[in-house]
Amino acid sequence: MENNDMELDLKDIFYVIRKRIWFVTLITCLAIISSGIVSSLFISPTYSSTTTVMVGKAWEEGTNLQRSDLDLNRRLAESYGQVVNSRSVTEEVISRLNLELTSIQLQDKLTVNQVRDTEFIKIEAKNNDPMKAALIANTVAEVFMEQVQVIMNVDNVQILDEAIAPDNPVSPRVRLNMAIAAILGLMASVFIVFLLEYLDNTIKSEKDVQRHLELEVIGTVPYYDQEG
Repeated sequence: MENNDMELDLKDIFYVIRKRIWFVTLITCLAIISSGIVSSLFISPTYSSTTTVMVGKAWEEGTNLQRSDLDLNRRLAESYGQVVNSRSVTEEVISRLNLELTSIQLQDKLTVNQVRDTEFIKIEAKNNDPMKAALIANTVAEVFMEQVQVIMNVDNVQILDEAIAPDNPVSPRVRLNMAIAAILGLMASVFIVFLLEYLDNTIKSEKDVQRHLELEVIGTVPYYDQEG
C-alpha cells in the first residue's frame, strides 16, 4: 500500500510540473539571461595581481643554518602579514600612487597570505584596472620591504615575483552566476507551480475528477465546435 501511495505521489508531482512546464522553462531561461546580462554589462570586472616576498634573516658565509632559525622565520612570517596591512604601509602607498582611497578602502583591496610552512608572503591587490592592480601590489611590496626592516629589524627582504597585469578578471564569474541563476530560477518556478496548483480548486479534466474527488469517470460529454 505504501508503494502505491509513493508511486501516486510521484505521479502527481510529475503531472503538476508537466502541466506547467512552459512556465518552469520560461522562468529558468529568464533567470539565466538576466544573470548573464547583469554580470556582463552592469558589474565592473575586477582584476587580481599578486607579488611574492621572502622575509628572513640574512646568513653570513660559513655559518650553519639551524632548523630552529627556519622555524622562527616561518612563524614570524605571520606577523609580517600584519605589517603589510598596517595603516603606515597603506597610507604611504596611497601617497606614492595618488590613489583616491582611504587606508581602510585600500586594505579591503589587499589580501596577504603566508605560503604554508615557508618564509614567503603573497600580496594580492584587486582593482578594476589590471595595470593599477599590478602597480598597487608592487608598490605595497616595496613599502613593506622598507618598513619591515625598521619595524621588525629584518635584514633580508626580497621580492621573488613581481606582480604583472592580469589578462582576465577574477570577477564577475559570468558562467558561475548564470549556473546559480538557473538553479534558483528552477527552484522558484517549481515552487510557484505547486503554489498555483494548491490554490487551484477547479476541475478541468477527468483526471482531475479522479485525483481530487476520488471518483471513477463513467462517461464524458464531448465538445463540438459549432463553427466547424
